[in-house]
Amino acid sequence: MPLNILIADDEAPARNRLRDLLAEIDNVAVVAEAKNGKEAIDLALETKPDLLLLDIRMPVMDGIEAAQHAQKLQPKPHVIFTTAFDVYAIKAFDLNAIDYLLKPIRLERLQAAIDKSHALQANRIDASKPIQDLFKKSRSHLSIHERGRVLLVPIETIIYLRAELKYVTVRTAEREYLIEESLTHLEVEFGERFIRLHRNCLVAPSFIAGYEKRLNPENEQQWVALLKGTPETVAISRRQQHLVREA
Repeated sequence: MPLNILIADDEAPARNRLRDLLAEIDNVAVVAEAKNGKEAIDLALETKPDLLLLDIRMPVMDGIEAAQHAQKLQPKPHVIFTTAFDVYAIKAFDLNAIDYLLKPIRLERLQAAIDKSHALQANRIDASKPIQDLFKKSRSHLSIHERGRVLLVPIETIIYLRAELKYVTVRTAEREYLIEESLTHLEVEFGERFIRLHRNCLVAPSFIAGYEKRLNPENEQQWVALLKGTPETVAISRRQQHLVREA
């Protein structure tokens, strides 16, 4: 079976170069091309490639974040990064089962990477786990696995993140989503974008319309945050009431 490949690079000449090189390699097929990481994930959902060739530096969503979201795809594609710089990242890739191609890409190097992907696929080896270790900066999107699809939700559209049992509710103005991620880990990653108003809830300050005292279910006065884009409110714990005073 041919190895189905999706190419992602924001520069058309780089995509053309990869496509021309792949045309000289047996048993491969280019099924899609993308200009950024988000487009790559959207196209991967449609084409289900075996391999993603991802440029590291791209607008909207870079290649490393796209590779992280790709881990939720079924079937899960292998990832090979392409880069013109990022020397430190390349050293990290050398220590893991993820391959990389340094631009300008040579046919021999591409052939070796493709052979490696063929071998991993034939032996059903998952080489994507180390991507988590390479992911240093906060994501631009959350990936939501829902009814066999992967939905990408931009971080700037999220009103709040609320922990409920084993899930976290992701609230936007349009709807709610559920993800299986730790609220604590989300706070560490997105601490500059959200504040903790309650032990189980992180809220984006840009969506806070104001604060108001209301009666809680125990008929006690409690401060709540009024939110833009939704009639819901978020209760403020006593520990975090200094935020109301500061406001």
